[in-house]
Amino acid sequence: MKLWSISLGLLVIACGDGAFAAPRRIHVFVALADNASQGIAPVPAKIGNGDDAEENLYWGNSEGFKAIFGRSKSWKLEKAEANPTPEILDRRSYRHAAQDCILVAEAWRGKNIHQCLEACFANLRDRRSDLTAFIGHNGLMDSPVAVSVLGPGSRSTDAIILCCVSGRFFKPHLEALQARPVLTTEQLMYPGAFLLRDALEVWLHNGSRPDIRMAAARAYAANQKMSVKAAAGVFSKLE
Repeated sequence: MKLWSISLGLLVIACGDGAFAAPRRIHVFVALADNASQGIAPVPAKIGNGDDAEENLYWGNSEGFKAIFGRSKSWKLEKAEANPTPEILDRRSYRHAAQDCILVAEAWRGKNIHQCLEACFANLRDRRSDLTAFIGHNGLMDSPVAVSVLGPGSRSTDAIILCCVSGRFFKPHLEALQARPVLTTEQLMYPGAFLLRDALEVWLHNGSRPDIRMAAARAYAANQKMSVKAAAGVFSKLE
């Protein structure tokens, strides 16, 4: 009986310390760049084909999501699914090497950008992830996407929106969904996946929104060959 009591006590302590807590979850929605269907400044045809994830600017290209996270030592690929739906060309699941966190990323066909945004907003609305991210063209500049207003009492959830001027265009949607923006943008910009990679490392360590913004600014400055001060102006002040 004494041994049982000791074991039970250790189990209670372990549970109290969060030993059995569920891993944090991140879902990333990537709308592939598409010269044909999106209101973007045209990019070279090879990287602007929204039906070709492997070469696309925002996925398979050297600074796209698949390439950036594939080279990362922090994120380990656990599963890859080709063409899981007609709209999604690639879905990949990763686990963080040091933090208890699972990340799922999807490459959506460029012409399905609005369905991608709808899925992103639904993910936020239903609190399916601790953090939801979007990478791609600001489809709200082309045409609106409706969202359902969330009722009171839902648990908190975070959002990262990496596209041009996302702070202004996405603010009403995030407010309606009661989602906390942790990284949005104020200017026309290039949403390379290196921004998400560096921002997530700060978020995973429970860093502040100013710290997340500055991590993105340093990454953007290095990529664009500009000062960190100028790069910081690309991202919204969410203090």
